Amino acid sequence: MAVFKLQINGRAYQADVDADTPLLWVLRDNLGLVGTKYGCGIAQCGACTVHLNGEATRSCVLPVSGVGKSKVTTIEGLSADGNHPVQQAWDKVDVPQCGYCQAGQIMTAAALLKKNPKPTQAEIDETMTGNLCRCGTYHRIREAVMAASQTSATPSSKTSKSK
Repeated sequence: MAVFKLQINGRAYQADVDADTPLLWVLRDNLGLVGTKYGCGIAQCGACTVHLNGEATRSCVLPVSGVGKSKVTTIEGLSADGNHPVQQAWDKVDVPQCGYCQAGQIMTAAALLKKNPKPTQAEIDETMTGNLCRCGTYHRIREAVMAASQTSATPSSKTSKSK
């Protein structure tokens, strides 16, 4: 066991765990950040997606020792009050049914829009294809990502305007 110092959602955390413990389990079991879900454990479904330095990353296969000094953002840290453009679009379009995959879907969409504020439908489909939804809400997911990309409040478009 070792003590790992982590930067998660803008806060410093410590976890005393084995080096090969997946980040997902550190988040959920050690730190109480349970918004990130376990789906498959082999990085195939996307339910466990978090941001690692802004990149969508599957936390179920990332050992905590691989995080290093990277900044981790979970669904709890995407916005303080659920007002991220992707979260607002999810509500507006009424995307979730069971909701289990939605944290991973939202985190993947947010990372896409940060990199590419105005993606095409094909780019949305290509990015989101690795996130599985048991309820089959893919058409609403695409619609919500497109709606979020059309808001002027998308964080990445604010950043790109100020450059």
